[in-house]
Amino acid sequence: MKNQLTYLFVLLFTLLTGGIVLGQNNPIDFESGGFGAAWTWTVFENNTNPPLEIIPNPDPSGINTSATVAKFTALQAGNPWAGCESAHGTTDLGPFVLDATNSTIKIMVWKAVISDVGIKLVSQNGWSQGEIKIANTLVNQWEEITFNFAGYLNPPPSEGPLDQIVIFPDFNLAGRTQDNIIYFDNITFSPEILAGVPTVPAPTPSVPASDVISVFSGVYNDIPGTNLNPNWGQSTVVSFLTIQGDTTMKYSNLNYQGIELGSNQNLTAAGMQYLHLDFWNSSSTDLGVFLISPGPVETRVSLVPPGASETWVSVDIPLTDFAPVNLADVFQFKFDGNGTIYLDNIFFSTMISDVREFPNSLPSDFVLEQNYPNPFNPATNIRFSLSEANQVTLKVYDMIGQEVATLVNQFMNAGTFEITFDASNLPTGIYTYSITAGDFQSVKKMMLIK
Repeated sequence: MKNQLTYLFVLLFTLLTGGIVLGQNNPIDFESGGFGAAWTWTVFENNTNPPLEIIPNPDPSGINTSATVAKFTALQAGNPWAGCESAHGTTDLGPFVLDATNSTIKIMVWKAVISDVGIKLVSQNGWSQGEIKIANTLVNQWEEITFNFAGYLNPPPSEGPLDQIVIFPDFNLAGRTQDNIIYFDNITFSPEILAGVPTVPAPTPSVPASDVISVFSGVYNDIPGTNLNPNWGQSTVVSFLTIQGDTTMKYSNLNYQGIELGSNQNLTAAGMQYLHLDFWNSSSTDLGVFLISPGPVETRVSLVPPGASETWVSVDIPLTDFAPVNLADVFQFKFDGNGTIYLDNIFFSTMISDVREFPNSLPSDFVLEQNYPNPFNPATNIRFSLSEANQVTLKVYDMIGQEVATLVNQFMNAGTFEITFDASNLPTGIYTYSITAGDFQSVKKMMLIK
């Protein structure tokens, strides 16, 4: 801490005395009027060192529709660590302090081969902690790679501030079998990615408001007067955070936590059949939810396991699972368990969100059926059966194996279900859809014709 304060003092003093101007120039987008296109890029360790080229985007599709990009030709005769670097000083990247506001670095790459992409940050006097290398996973299409520099240090005061970025587009210690052309673009510096914290909001529920009694959700009107944090002597710490405009509830140090409804709910009279909730598991190994009617009469349903860690899991629990709770007089909730959990979209409903269930179905096996209609334009129905309760994922992929949609990601009870897949935003082609439910896996093909 003392060294960090000394470093910041030196930077501040230099700034005030006119030595340097702190101000990181980003995003590096290679556009006219932007950053990167007019910088002084030096290519190194690449045999004859062909210069970095700024060219029209050769593939303005997918995630990158930018007009111009950088082109790096990694020669077969070049070293595995061949790369390019910006100039020191204030005209290119410029001097800056690496901190929680800019320690996540992202870069878009287009490569015909799989190999590491490396990024290194260098100080004014040449000091560096070394590069971070991450391999691309896609070929012949744009892909964004994220680098976490949160654990990296700023240089010692004697080395000056960081002011240079070094890119290794094709870092392959095994050596190249040919010259490889790599395009890269849109290098951004963004806030630190915190482990164990959701960065996207819970899925937006689609059940009509007329079929919902809401306890906690930004989509519906909640039961008036509900107390989300009553004093029941718990050690749980309740807090709220906003994720992309959506308010999410956080339970830290969970042992148990109550919710007192603003009025007793007659769920039977209202036709409610399910309790829906979304949870994001940061560190819990045990999570349960109770419904409580006066007496008190309470019943627990376990959520973790099988809930997945660090992803939103949607759960629709049949209210019959809470027997013998009096569904005509529910007045409290309770969660118990351990660790840290995030919760959202807690509501009662007459149907499963997005998924239609066939009543009184008792399948004897796990089955994924052929979609219908097939071929289709632009929507089709996918039906599947579960012989026992399980965590279910149903995803759609294009023919190169890239995921294009997640249709189901939730714990579901035994039964037969159907969901509609709308492909209005996808091009004509053959797609596959895949289901996983415990040990059961199945894949089928479908054709979209527009």
